[in-house]
Amino acid sequence: MSKATTEKKPRQKRERRAPSYIAVEGPIGAGKTTLANRLARSLGYATLLEPAMENPFLDSFYREGQRHALPTQLFFLLHRARQISEIKTGDLLGPNIVADFLMEKDELFARLTLTTEEFVLYKQISEKLQLDPPTPDLVIYLQANVDVLLTRIRHRGIRSELKIETSYLAALTEAYTEFFHFYDQGPLLVVNANHIDLVNNEDHYNTLLARVLDMSGARQYFNPNPEFL
Repeated sequence: MSKATTEKKPRQKRERRAPSYIAVEGPIGAGKTTLANRLARSLGYATLLEPAMENPFLDSFYREGQRHALPTQLFFLLHRARQISEIKTGDLLGPNIVADFLMEKDELFARLTLTTEEFVLYKQISEKLQLDPPTPDLVIYLQANVDVLLTRIRHRGIRSELKIETSYLAALTEAYTEFFHFYDQGPLLVVNANHIDLVNNEDHYNTLLARVLDMSGARQYFNPNPEFL
């Protein structure tokens, strides 16, 4: 009687599931909204985008500075609070979202732009809102130096942004660096965005998308050499 033989089936590679809630962050000009939109299209997700163009105080803030900082900041705070509440109540198109902001960024900007008295008022309003934003399954931090940010801001040519002072952008970049140095709320992918073109170069984008889909652990760094992308 012949012995029965069992054929071993090859192991199938387990596909990683994309994070359900992705937030893209970084200073002005880093490419947050561009990447958020591209990821949403690739993954079939909804987008949650900050309303920079809708803020009626932003142009005055960039043009005249600090005296317009409080209304600018409060507009963003209240608008983002409404957007976050839509995530929590399920009013958005679906559970899978790519956002181009973290709610925590609001206080980062407030500390940078408001006077001591204004910041106290800002905190009082923020606390009254009783915000409890959900934590993203993945945060992508686009890191770039000031010269690169200025070049991109000038290239896209948004009228109000052309008035941004270099000193403000430098302070903002430093504040982001410090914030993400200590960030531990969830998985973080730090991307050196100085030399990658997420608008025109498909290889650059696809390489980053692969890293997003292969993300594991609490923190990873993506520091590509553009010559080999």
